[in-house]
Amino acid sequence: MINKVVENAEVAVRDIPDNAVLMLGGFGLSGIPENCINAILKKGIKGLTCISNNAGVDDFGIGLLLKSRQVKKMISSYVGENAEFERQLLSGELEVELIPQGTLAERCRAGGAGIPAFFTPAGYGTEVAEGKEVREFDGKKYLMEHWLKADFSIVKAWKGDTSGNLIYRGTARNFNPMMAAAGKITIAEVEELVSPGELDPNHIHTPGIYVQRIFQGKNYEKRIEQKTITKAS
Repeated sequence: MINKVVENAEVAVRDIPDNAVLMLGGFGLSGIPENCINAILKKGIKGLTCISNNAGVDDFGIGLLLKSRQVKKMISSYVGENAEFERQLLSGELEVELIPQGTLAERCRAGGAGIPAFFTPAGYGTEVAEGKEVREFDGKKYLMEHWLKADFSIVKAWKGDTSGNLIYRGTARNFNPMMAAAGKITIAEVEELVSPGELDPNHIHTPGIYVQRIFQGKNYEKRIEQKTITKAS
């Protein structure tokens, strides 16, 4: 049984170099690898290409890496709540590839499945189609999209075992399983780390074969982007 445990986030990201391509799991602030993002921030590596649904918010998540100018390019589907992301995009300071959300998910999945390209109707007739091959199937136009792969995939799970098997919880599952399979090296941070055999095999979302490093995270904030409550009547 291979033990893939590393001590902490700092050790897990120790060999990520400048100009690396990273996949970072999460949707908004749900299921993001908080500990690893903070460790990358402290490490100070530059020129990163980050593949993620969005970039968190200005003072949390990938937004911290944008603020410190460690990100060269974002491959995302949503600018959303991050004003600094929007500012850098509009000013031309940041290279951005915006992709329809389903296409982004499928491109990540294709990378993990070894599928170099596929056809989708999403984005045909828009600027998303610029420079892409178009084919017609059953009278409908489709774009050819290419797989996405990363030097390092960084994901966050609810539970994991020392062999790297992972279980995600609720909506925090989001992009994490697809990205976990598409990295040359996959780093997983988990809320609870257990011994092999303690996870129900029927509930495992990411098999340990995809994970090279795992550690138990700490001090998770699990922020909510926009907290909305019902006012008392």
